[in-house]
Amino acid sequence: MNAPMNASMNAIELRNASLVLGQRTILQDVTLDIGPHEFIGVLGANGAGKTTLMRAILGLLPTASGSIRVLGEPAARGNPAIGYMPQARAAVATMRLSGWEFVAGVVDGHRLGLPFLGKAGRMEVDRALDLVGASSLARRQLSQTSGGERQRLLLAQALVCRPHLLLLDEPLISLDPHHQSGVVELAKALQVELGITVLFSAHELNPLLFALDRVLYLGGGHAALGSVDEVITGPVLSRLYGSEIEVVRVNGRIFVMSGSHDLERDHRRHDHDHDHHHHEGAAHA
Repeated sequence: MNAPMNASMNAIELRNASLVLGQRTILQDVTLDIGPHEFIGVLGANGAGKTTLMRAILGLLPTASGSIRVLGEPAARGNPAIGYMPQARAAVATMRLSGWEFVAGVVDGHRLGLPFLGKAGRMEVDRALDLVGASSLARRQLSQTSGGERQRLLLAQALVCRPHLLLLDEPLISLDPHHQSGVVELAKALQVELGITVLFSAHELNPLLFALDRVLYLGGGHAALGSVDEVITGPVLSRLYGSEIEVVRVNGRIFVMSGSHDLERDHRRHDHDHDHHHHEGAAHA
């Protein structure tokens, strides 16, 4: 298991970090600190770099320049102190596994399957299922679970081995508003109960508002990190998008507008019409 996190240690530090995919610069010369025990909403348009940043934090993508440090060490593959929940897709529902087997598949770095677990490993699986309120799903086949239930199992996978940093990549995609609220509430409760740092990426800000400590907005190769009131403003988002943006607040909700278009609504429609091609299933980094 992982040693307790130093309360004065930043969870993530970027120093003049640039990330490049092919010939395209995703992030350029970004410097920022994310402290311990923070709940950070990661927002931005399609292609802004939300998934790319998480892959870099996991050590799966090296910086083109600058550096990324995670929990006091250079970002590196296989860091057991990071739990990762990638974008999940319907293929999870076709796996011929029970909920317990699905979570057990990542214990000790095993791939999905049926590893032999000792007593400690079995207890860790049971603990992770209990943390996310999914103990009742342990013996149920994945094909018999709902989208919201599968999200809980994916989250349980990411919590195996007790990470200090939890990366959740678009967990709200394809969920209805009720299940979206449930996922955000669960992630916030875990962040508080376990004393961990959570990066929660999404295309829409409103479902996250009650949970956020700060928001990290990506766009145009740049990043803005701060409170909602500091970052979600017309001037800041106009700079990131490279076009005139208006922020409208109505009845406790926030809308990011370009002319008459709600940008977040447009991005959600794009996600439903054009599915991303990311690996299914959650993995512990």
